[in-house]
This record gives sequence, C-alpha cells and structure tokens, in this order.
Amino acid sequence: MKIHDILFIGAGASALMAASQLQGRDVALVDSNPKIGMKLLISGGGKCNLTNRFATAENYLGDAGFIALVLKAFDANSTLLFAKEHRLALEERAHGQMFCANSAKDLVSIFGRLTSFCTFYLQTNVLHVKKEKHFVVQTNKGEIYAQKLVVASGGLSYASIGASDIGYKVAEHFGHTLITPSPALVGLTLQKEQFWMKELSGIAIPVVFHVEGKRFRENLLFAHKGISGPAVLSGSLYWKKGAICIDFLPDVVNMESLFKAQRQKQISTALPLPKRFTKAFLEALGLEDKTIVKLTPGERESIASLKAYTFAPAGNFGYTKAEVTRGGVATFEIDDLTMQSRLCEGLYFLGEVVDVTGELGGFNFQWAFASAMRFVKNF
Repeated sequence: MKIHDILFIGAGASALMAASQLQGRDVALVDSNPKIGMKLLISGGGKCNLTNRFATAENYLGDAGFIALVLKAFDANSTLLFAKEHRLALEERAHGQMFCANSAKDLVSIFGRLTSFCTFYLQTNVLHVKKEKHFVVQTNKGEIYAQKLVVASGGLSYASIGASDIGYKVAEHFGHTLITPSPALVGLTLQKEQFWMKELSGIAIPVVFHVEGKRFRENLLFAHKGISGPAVLSGSLYWKKGAICIDFLPDVVNMESLFKAQRQKQISTALPLPKRFTKAFLEALGLEDKTIVKLTPGERESIASLKAYTFAPAGNFGYTKAEVTRGGVATFEIDDLTMQSRLCEGLYFLGEVVDVTGELGGFNFQWAFASAMRFVKNF
C-alpha cells in the first residue's frame, strides 16, 4: 500500500504553488478536472490576474491579523519575483493588477514543469476522508493514502470547472467551524424601485461605490439581472443585506455649481452621464427632460441624489456568476504559522476554502500563493 508524504485535495493555485516547492518528497494531488490549474486558465479573460502589487490585509474580508501574517510570508513582490525567476511575462493594468502578458497557459505550464515529480489523480472525485494512522481519502476511483492532507479545493463558484463543497465537508468531519459560504465578487440584483436600471443593460459608467465603510472608485456595469462591474463586484464582498450608496457623478464636486453653470441646458445634456441613463433616471422620478433653470428646488434635490443614490439590493447573482466564495473554514482553528488545523495534526487548509476573501483585482490568487508558501515554510 503506497502512502504519500503529502496529498493535496485540489490542483489549483494554492496546491500547485505549494507542491512546486516540495521537490524530494512524495507529493500527490487529486482533482476532479482533467487538467491542472483550471481556474487559473479561465480567470482574467484567459490572462489570469495573478496578483496585485498593492495587496495588504485591508483588501480582504476576514481576520486582519491572520491575513497580515500569512501575506508577510509571501507578499505580492514575492509573487512578482517568482514570475521573474521563471520568465513569466507580466503586464500591469490599473490599480496594480498584474496579468500574464500572453496567456494564463504560460503560468500553468510553469507549474506543470515544477510539479512534474508529483503524482496526479485527475478526473477523480474525493468522496470522504478519515484518519487512522494516516489519512485515507476515498474517491470514486478507490482509496488514496497520505501522511499529511492539504485541503486546497477552493470554494463553490465556477461549478463548470468542478467546484464543490468537499473542502467544507472535510473540515466539518474533523470538527472545524465553518463560516457559512456565500457568493462573493458578484453582481447585485435590484428592488422594484430600481428596475429602471435594467433598461440600461450594457452601459458602463465610472462611479464611487460605498458599502459598509468601504469605498470603490471603478466602473459600474448595468446588466439584465441588475448591476455588476468592478465597483460592484468588489463592493459585493462586504455587502450583507443593508443599503449601498452610489455616487454616479464622482467628478462633480458640487451639484449646485453644476446647476448654475448649466442652467440653460436640458437635464440630459447638462449631466455628464450617458443620455440613456439620464432619461431612464428622470422617467423613474416622473420628471420630464427640461432645462435646468425650470427645475423646482425639490426637483433639483431629486436629481442631486445621483451623488448619493442609496438603496438596498434585493440579493446577488448567485454562484453561477460569482468569482469567489466568501466564508469557509474559520481561521481561529488554523495555525497562522503553518496553516495546520488546530484540531487535527497533519491536516492543513490553503486558499479559498479558508475564511479569507479578497477584493477584485488579483488579491485572491495572491492569498492562494501566500497561504501555500506559509505551509511550505513548515518543511
């Protein structure tokens, strides 16, 4: 009976980074997909936003102290150095987002080369796990044995590439607390009062999105189901069930000054917004598109609400549209020096399965790599 030194459940970002550093050990990875690194391959439009050069604990939802310690072990500069060492060409986009210059296939190819010594059990589904003298992992193709078990199975988003709840089930089997998983980095649906936005599907505009004390200045995209785009996706990470506030005119400092300067113009011309947006907004207010000078004080106030348009979303687009999963294995039951379970010796948790979730822009892959390297430094 073959007993591997280390078995990873999952062959994604965190598992591949960790396994790539464990040459000389008997390492195995089990994954339901036919290829390794499937989420890496499809993310960022096929170019994989693998890190953000400005990543700090403030860009994550979770225990800030835990996150900061793990990120310190392998920060964004470390990821960039890894890319340089392996001649992975990168390109920087807005806000420090770092993408593969050519294709995510280049990154996955590097991991493939660095893990060529590993045993891969692909197209294999983990059913359940138990621990005897070693870990026994029951799959649809038989049992796999290992001295150490690393759960790096990701979350519930991207069911099309094999996302499942197996990581959470393993954690619960060994007595771990699970922070209820939910979709994150996902579009938000609308209440009836905001249905006028559905008429704007396809339009993207720069906004400042406020939620739970966080502020995101990015584009908002109107969609058939509601609102999406970078500002909304990052904001959705922190949204619970309360109100959000959107500044649709982030470059307008004072509405009264705008009204005064544009007093002889039609509302739809005076406001620096797409006319289709302005007309839909006015219709929702029951206002005609007239010259600014003809507006009553009450009507001016209604239009000025575009600087702080506040409402409570109805919900979100769900896991089928979510970039990541919020929640997961509680960090107070994980050793921040080793990523080992505090409840079961030899059991580890990496990446998205842990209750740490980053904003949009390369933060989640950075977390995956950092947690992987925190684990590796234990050996």
